[in-house]
Amino acid sequence: MSKYAYPAIFKQEGKFYNVVFPDLPCATSGKSIPDAMLMAEDALALLLYSYELKRKEIPKPSLIGDIVVDDGFVNYVICDTIDYAKKFNNKAVKKTLTIPEWLNEAAVSAGINFSQVLQDALKSKLKI
Repeated sequence: MSKYAYPAIFKQEGKFYNVVFPDLPCATSGKSIPDAMLMAEDALALLLYSYELKRKEIPKPSLIGDIVVDDGFVNYVICDTIDYAKKFNNKAVKKTLTIPEWLNEAAVSAGINFSQVLQDALKSKLKI
């Protein structure tokens, strides 16, 4: 799973808007509501991406209507961990693979970029 939506509590404290996720050990803040929302999306994506990498169980989000706050407001924050990985974890990784010699010769003669073909094929197979 790569797309998530979690409720977050937004509360103004001084010049900042603090954001807390009741279901996760995750908090952040921003200088304005739009900034706090962007920071919350980034913090949520970072945490959930790390959970995915570690194969850690991802808690089920609470229903937004079940969260009561005295001061501030509750809003869903959404993120996509695949988009996060594309943006922040895009270093090249060398892979060794084996193909028939005739196929290699045909691809080399045609000027095929092996890395690009493999990337395209993996994205297609993973529906990314």
